[in-house]
Amino acid sequence: MIMNGIINVYKEQGYTSHDVVAKLRGILHMKKIGHTGTLDPDAVGVLPVCLGRATKLCGMITDWNKTYEAVMLLGVKTDTQDISGKVLEESEVTVNEVQVLDAIQSFVGEYAQVPPMYSALKHNGKKLYELARDGIEVERKPRNIRIHAIHVNEMNLSEVQKTVTFTVECSKGTYIRTLCEDIGNMLGCGACMMHLKRTRVGSFGLNESLTLSQIEQLVQDERINDCITPIDEMFADKVKVIVKEEGEKLIYNGNRFPLEVLSDETKEQKNMFEQVRVYDKEGTFIGIYEWKEDMFAPVKMFLDRQ
Repeated sequence: MIMNGIINVYKEQGYTSHDVVAKLRGILHMKKIGHTGTLDPDAVGVLPVCLGRATKLCGMITDWNKTYEAVMLLGVKTDTQDISGKVLEESEVTVNEVQVLDAIQSFVGEYAQVPPMYSALKHNGKKLYELARDGIEVERKPRNIRIHAIHVNEMNLSEVQKTVTFTVECSKGTYIRTLCEDIGNMLGCGACMMHLKRTRVGSFGLNESLTLSQIEQLVQDERINDCITPIDEMFADKVKVIVKEEGEKLIYNGNRFPLEVLSDETKEQKNMFEQVRVYDKEGTFIGIYEWKEDMFAPVKMFLDRQ
């Protein structure tokens, strides 16, 4: 079974992103599969997975903005910054709703976030969480991330467990666990993350995501192709150009090509001298090209000629 495109997987609790890829390799009977950014094992939600030639898109999708729904527990700090970790400190929570809202909203915009020790980032070739498990803590440089928006959905400050549920839209590289702890530190009581659900990665939303069991059933029903997003849809904002037969050898080999080999209807399009989606006359997507020095030059190729 050869498939090229992106499938929107709902990562269930207990699975790592690598687990999802391993399971999919068995379900789809193909090896060339890559995920688009890790989700913690306890987190659930949207995980776009690239299949076949679409694995070239993994880095691009990882860079997209993401949306999460998180539950933050006030008054508790842990070594992992989430509820699964060892409790380091418990504090009385005396803040009111206005103070919590003000603290949360103060993080909207760009801020320098220190990555957690329990993360897959590497230090001298070793993952931070491996060092953390050995009781080793190293200095981490702050990274500039951006919080585009935070919306508080629910606040329970009168319960025994004082929690805040919020939705956050953020840039790549944002750790929601760390955001929760940073909010708690600003409030003076500490905090950790109780639950995390990723609801959107770029154009991929929660409602269209599929569990591994649903994907397995679709394969059995021979309907799996209906749920795979074609590679070229990721570039729908770019002008589509069609190369005539006399120029096909050039694009099949990933070479530059002149304006003259474009079809007549293509030559009349606006914004053609920016990045474009290139197709052959049969409608096969070849890749992304850009106009450079009086020729179209390849930027990213997605056609494997075998």
